[in-house]
Amino acid sequence: MTCSVLLADDHPVARGGLKVVLGGTGIEVVAEASTRSAVTREVALHRPDVLVIDVTMSDGMAIIREVQRDTTVLVFASSTEDSLVLAAVQAGAKGYIYKSAEPADIVRAILAVAAGEAIFSPVVAQALVPRIGMPQVEPFPGLTAREREVLSLVADGLSNARIAHRLGRSPKTISNHISAIFAKLHVASRGEAVRRARAAGLA
Repeated sequence: MTCSVLLADDHPVARGGLKVVLGGTGIEVVAEASTRSAVTREVALHRPDVLVIDVTMSDGMAIIREVQRDTTVLVFASSTEDSLVLAAVQAGAKGYIYKSAEPADIVRAILAVAAGEAIFSPVVAQALVPRIGMPQVEPFPGLTAREREVLSLVADGLSNARIAHRLGRSPKTISNHISAIFAKLHVASRGEAVRRARAAGLA
């Protein structure tokens, strides 16, 4: 399934770099914009699944408030200021990721918010929980408690045999858990599963 996005950033190089990252991922960049009026015009014209916006661009917060009923907003910015993150969430953003994120994590974040999930890096989430009363949510809610435990041990670098010994289970059982984890997280390798687990703070 193709996901359509509108890129909003007042720096052409930033938009161009993100467009390159999204090439060949199934995410279609339907338009780009660098001003408030351009964003509202392109949202009305294309109805993108996701608006990816640098909230520090001129009128960034106002843009989010204006379009958040017509598209899902993912903030893509360099700023790590708690106050800016909080303001973006209160304005209607469904996710906030940093420009330093890995390309694969950017793609996953866009697809996740398009599917209705809220996406925040662990650092952002920790800043938001005490300030807006968000409940602390376990990472990867689609995993069982045992699968989450296995994934944590995988991220710590343990082999299947060592995990089996640690949990008092057979290596075959651990292998089955890992296969289920790969399927639920839509990853194809142990390395990718480890990266996602560490990004979520499991390791």
